[in-house]
Order: sequence, then C-alpha cells, then structure tokens
Amino acid sequence: MSAFLRALWRGIVLLFAWRGGWLRKGRRPHESDPSQRTVGASARAERAVVLLLLGCAAAGMCFTLLFILEPQTQLLGVSLGAALAMLAAALMLSSKLLVPQETKVEERPLPGEPQEVSAAAQELRSGAEGITRRRLIGAAALAGGTGVTAAAVVPIVALGPRIDSLMRQSGWHRGRRLVDDLGRPVLAADVRTGSFLTAFPEGADKEQLGAPVVLVRVNPALLRLPPRRRGWAPQGILAYSKICTHAGCAISLFRSPLNKPTAPGGPALVCPCHYSTFDVLDGGSVEFGPAGRPLPQLPLTVDGEGALRAGGRLSGPIGPSWWGDSA
Repeated sequence: MSAFLRALWRGIVLLFAWRGGWLRKGRRPHESDPSQRTVGASARAERAVVLLLLGCAAAGMCFTLLFILEPQTQLLGVSLGAALAMLAAALMLSSKLLVPQETKVEERPLPGEPQEVSAAAQELRSGAEGITRRRLIGAAALAGGTGVTAAAVVPIVALGPRIDSLMRQSGWHRGRRLVDDLGRPVLAADVRTGSFLTAFPEGADKEQLGAPVVLVRVNPALLRLPPRRRGWAPQGILAYSKICTHAGCAISLFRSPLNKPTAPGGPALVCPCHYSTFDVLDGGSVEFGPAGRPLPQLPLTVDGEGALRAGGRLSGPIGPSWWGDSA
C-alpha cells in the first residue's frame, strides 16, 4: 500500500511539473511586451482643456482690471489663484488625455547619432497626433498665457520709478526762491539763531525727496566752510538737505549749545532715527553716528527784497548711499 501511495505522489508531482513547464526543455514562459501607444484624444477632453485655458485667460484679465480699478486684496488673491489653478489643471489634463501616451522599452542609444536625432525630431512632430482641435487649443493656450503674463507684469510695472532716480530729483537751481510749506517766500530775517526752518523750492513738487532743505543761522565768525563755499552762507544762514545720508530719514533736530563747558560740540543737525550728527559750521561733515558722508549743502543768496534764493544746486547727491554714490 505504501508503495502505491509513493507512486501516486510521484505521478502528481510529475504532472504539476509538466503543466508548469519545468520539463519542457527549449521552451520559456510567455513574456508580455510592455510596449504600447495610445493615440487619439476625446472631444470631451479637448473641450475641457479649451474651457480651462479660456477660464485662465479670463481670471488673469480680471486680476489685471481689479489691480487697476479696484485693488482689493481678497479679490486679487481669488482671481490670481483661479487663473493659476485653471492653468495647472489644463496642463495636467493635456498631459494625460491629449498628447499620445506611449510605453516603450528599448536600449538607450548613444547621444548625437544622426539617425537617433532624426527619430527624436519625428517623435516631437508627432506629439500632437490625435488632437483634432489643434488651432483652437493653441489659441486658447495663447489667451491663457497672455492672461497670466498680464497678471504678473502689471504689479511689477506699478512699482513705479527706481528709488535712485527719485533721489537725484531735487528741483533746486540758481535763482529759485525758497518758500515755506504754505508757499510763502522765506526771508533772511525769518531765520533766527538757535532755531531752524524747513524750506522748499518755489514752484517745485514738495513731495520730491530732494526738495526740502533745513535752514539754520549761526555766527558768521564761527564758520569753517571749504574755500569754494565761503559765499554760500550769507549773514551766517546755511541750508542743508533734510534727508539724512544714512537711511533717508528726515532730519528734525538742531543742536545749538548755549554753554560751551557743558556742551563742547558746536551747532549741528541731528537725525532722530540713528542719531547721525552733522556739523553745520564746516559744510555738513559727519560728527557722530552711522552716516557715511556729509549732508549736501545748498548755496544761498539774498535778493533785493530780503528773500532767500538758491545760489546753485546741492553740493552732492541726496539721501543714503546704498547705490554707491559718495560725497
């Protein structure tokens, strides 16, 4: 009985071995070829891509119009987000459903072989195979790209002119009269020792960074101006740019010591931001603080009516020296 069971067991094992191909010499199990190519986009997929691209264009133009007419942050965020989301959806849908899908297994060719370059060019040309509405999709893609580009360019253009060009605009030239913030002429008699006034060029834009100057009066005998500036301070009246040469803050403090033993420093203009201190007696040199160059000085003259006028332009570029200007 045991011999019969052993024979039966051997027969079952041999049967399974034969059915599994283990005993079929010279034959291999079937190997499936993974290479395949699917061509042809459905009309529904093409319409969906076109609608997404047109929606992207509409949202981008909506962002542009809102930025110009009604720049509300929430609406701008919604319109720009919608434009980018629809553009991303159109690109993903196109890559999945419009362009031919191909799975191919082949050996890697050597780069630069002429036949391989030609084959790659042909493959590129056949990328739109199966798309029936090529012109419509191309036009929609152009519209979508234009909308997104406009949404990106308009805020950049709205930033305005460069700061260095604004710093070089002052409005001062020879003969221009000095006026106060109400447009009234500033007389030499209005500037008193120990105080200071803010003045602007008459007829110029007071909002220009280079427009305001600070007027102070000191004892002419104390002046130590460079030789070429000796005629810039009639009656001891000096004018300096109001914009600090450190960080562009407005100078609003004037140190006019009354007692030399307790205040050894002389008259000076002080910036309240970082306490850069400029000596008014020697042409605005830096006495203390982080400022890197002197305060620009404006030459002054007094006309026949006693009004102060500019004797020329400022002695140097106004404002901070971020962009490399020096004294």
